[in-house]
Formats: sequence, structure tokens, C-alpha cells
Amino acid sequence: MSKIRAAITGVGGHVPDYILNNKELEGLVETSDEWIMTRTGIQERRLLKGEGKGTSHMMEIAIKELLQKTNTDPLEVDMVISCTTTPDFVFPATGNLVCDMCGLKNAFSYDLNAACSGFLFGLVTGSQFIETGKYKKVIVVGGDKMSSIINYTDRATCIIFGDGAAAVMLEPDSSGLGIQDSILRTDGSGALFLGQKAGGSRRPASIETVTNKEHYAYQEGATVFKHAVSNMAQVSVEILQRNHLTADDIAYLVPHQANKRIIEATAERMNIKEDKILMNISRYGNTTNGTIPLLLWDYEKKFKKGDNLIMAAFGGGFTWGSIYLKWAYDAK
Repeated sequence: MSKIRAAITGVGGHVPDYILNNKELEGLVETSDEWIMTRTGIQERRLLKGEGKGTSHMMEIAIKELLQKTNTDPLEVDMVISCTTTPDFVFPATGNLVCDMCGLKNAFSYDLNAACSGFLFGLVTGSQFIETGKYKKVIVVGGDKMSSIINYTDRATCIIFGDGAAAVMLEPDSSGLGIQDSILRTDGSGALFLGQKAGGSRRPASIETVTNKEHYAYQEGATVFKHAVSNMAQVSVEILQRNHLTADDIAYLVPHQANKRIIEATAERMNIKEDKILMNISRYGNTTNGTIPLLLWDYEKKFKKGDNLIMAAFGGGFTWGSIYLKWAYDAK
């Protein structure tokens, strides 16, 4: 009997309507369009506006589109993994809320937080339930309302991040398509350089933490850049080597959209040509858990059944990883 693999059979996505462009940022912090474009490649990012709107509201739209595109009855979904760094609440889990909002009454769900690598971690986790035969339909959704934890007086972070969400359906495949291999890594010493200093059990919210602006995302850019380039490239090259692949065998590199220079450096290390690098960072910025699934959403019609894709990500804390995937369908 052929090995069962988890294949992506559909993609749905959503980005908010409000556009924060570089010109508007020039009025918030000491920066310029040229400075931002040179260092990040970002022209604009989307922000979720509206009273009481959280990450779940973007995930809801993405999942409902996914269900419609795949002609899936909500009651057929077995499981939902919600990959996010900005949950609606500490608890209940955002995944639980999304299941209720989308009518996924027979699915169980939970949140997974691995910062910007979370979607890859979620894909690998969800694939295990498919490969064992336990479930037939697993939704992995990645999304973040990064604007909720960004200090718009901090030039180091406010120019980078945006809001958005996208979801994929995982289903069993026995023809050789789907997730072929993965490498996932973590290094907790990276918490010093990229993270959120307060808001958890170690430093609960207080007047002091709020005054010190410790509930916003924090990063030391130069250190993060160095680790992101070396680690994303390392695992991506390793996954090519152990699957006996060359750059010529790869249809597209699907990288986390943190910084254009990081993406280009990773691709260069892998010998991936420019026309094989997927990017939408100029329009959305870094949506954290949303970047890779939003790439799949944006470029779905470019993919052909059997295409070899390499996904790669790096996130705070530190987390990083790479997935080798054979695309399973031609988009209608």
C-alpha cells in the first residue's frame, strides 16, 4: 500500500482593507519611503481596524473562503490548528472561537504559537493526524493582528509588521503528492533578541510594564537578521540535500516574508534563481503566521500539480524550519 501523505487541497485568505503605506509612516516616526524600501522591501501593510476585532475575525473569513473553494461541508472538518502569536485572548483559544464562528461543530481545535515559524510547525503537526489515518480533513490557519502589539513610535518594528490570515486544507494523498519532509528547530536563547517582554506569567501586566511599553513586540534587528539568514538557509539547504534535490528541481521557494534582504540571502545560499522566489512583502509586510499561507493564496494559480515547493521560516524566540512539499492540484 502506498504511503499516505498530507496534501494541501485548497487555500483561503484574507487581508484587511486599511492600507498603511510608507508615506503615512513618515508622519509617525523618523523614516522615509526610500529608507524602508532599501532595508525591508515593504511599501505598505494592512491593518485590521474596528472595535473588538481580533485575529479570529481574519481567520474566519479565510476559513470560510477555503470551505467554499474546496466545496467542504463545515461538519466534515475534523480538526483546526490555529497558528498565531496574537490570540484574541489568553484563553479561550482563538482556534476554539474560529470553529464556532465558522460552524465547524465536529472539529476540535487549539492554538499553536511558534512566532513567525508557527504555520510551518502547524502544517507538520496537522500532517501527522492525516498520515496516521486518524483524520481526513484538517485545517491549518495562520494569522496575526500584529498591529495590536506594535508600538507605532518604534521605527525598528512599526515599519515591518502588518495584519492578515490564510488557511489551508490538509487531506490524505497516496499518489506521492503532499508533504514529503520537514526540519523544525528552536533555540530559546533567542528570546533576548526578538519577543514580547511582558504580558505572560513571568511578567504579568502591571502599571510598570505598561508604562515601560513592554507589551509591544521588541527586536534587535542586526542580531535577528544574522540568525534569520543563517538558520533559514541552513535548514533549506539541508532539506534539499537529504532529499537529493538541486535548485533546478524546485519550482518555487515559499519563504517567510520578514525582510526582502533575508529572503534574497536565503535564496542565494540555495542557488534559487530570482524568478522562483515568491514574495508579497511589498504589499503586506510581515504578517508573522500569515506570511507563508498568504503566499500560497496569492500565487495559487501559478502552482501546477506535482510542483516541488520549499517553504522556509524564521521567528522570534528563536524558531525556524523548512518543509519540502509536492503541490497536489491545479487551481481552477
